[in-house]
Amino acid sequence: MGSLAGKTLFITGASRGIGEAIAIRAAQDGANIVIAAKTAEPHPKLEGTIYTAAEKVEKAGGKALPLVVDIRFEEQISSAMAKAAETFGGIDILVNNASAINLTDTASVDMKRFDLMHSINLRGTFLCGKLALPYLKKSANAHILNLSPPLNMEERWFAPHVAYTMAKFGMSMCILGWAGELREAGIAANALWPKTTIATAAVQNLLGGDTVMQMSRWPSIMGDAAHWILTQPSRECTGNFFIDEDILMEKMGKKDLGEYSVVPGGKLAPDFFV
Repeated sequence: MGSLAGKTLFITGASRGIGEAIAIRAAQDGANIVIAAKTAEPHPKLEGTIYTAAEKVEKAGGKALPLVVDIRFEEQISSAMAKAAETFGGIDILVNNASAINLTDTASVDMKRFDLMHSINLRGTFLCGKLALPYLKKSANAHILNLSPPLNMEERWFAPHVAYTMAKFGMSMCILGWAGELREAGIAANALWPKTTIATAAVQNLLGGDTVMQMSRWPSIMGDAAHWILTQPSRECTGNFFIDEDILMEKMGKKDLGEYSVVPGGKLAPDFFV
């Protein structure tokens, strides 16, 4: 298995959940992690801050740079990336994990929520990719990884929450475009999405609370799947819409994924878009 030792990862939304899990797994190799997220002070409903995530990264064996970044604002991203390069000598990997979710239908969606989802999920992701390019082009094995779904253009994935689906699929469309645009430069662009719900604050607060949490997997499955993607040769592994379970079983040869279940052996809830 490849290693991320000495690599620098710029991870948006890495103060908790899936972003934090990807950071910790990379840190186990000795990677440098830029924790680019908004949460500097504890939130009553959201566990973790950029500083608690940094502590976990360093405890796992990596180096951490916690930075307050709201990816809606170009100057904040630009400044953070410059600081990352100054601190660690460059940026090898961009992980676009930051995301906003609002599962309402067309009549019910608040346009402020609509704008927030598109500002973070689509515009923020695109902007991070754009601003990271000068750094990624200098890396020997550069990767962009978006936490976004396969482009399954089926009515059932749009009808219940068309605004959210458009915003998430926008992230996936970035991957489709970047894979072709950046192939010659040797920069890989891939997407990763979970087969089941993942035990995160979003699931706890928005998707059914404890009931769905008990039917979920731990974020560590996404951390392990992302690690496999990010250690592949960037010129050979690009333009893929990966599912976490498929990577673990088909690429890494794991036969039993029970270790990732919140309730080992329990029923699992499928995620959106798969």
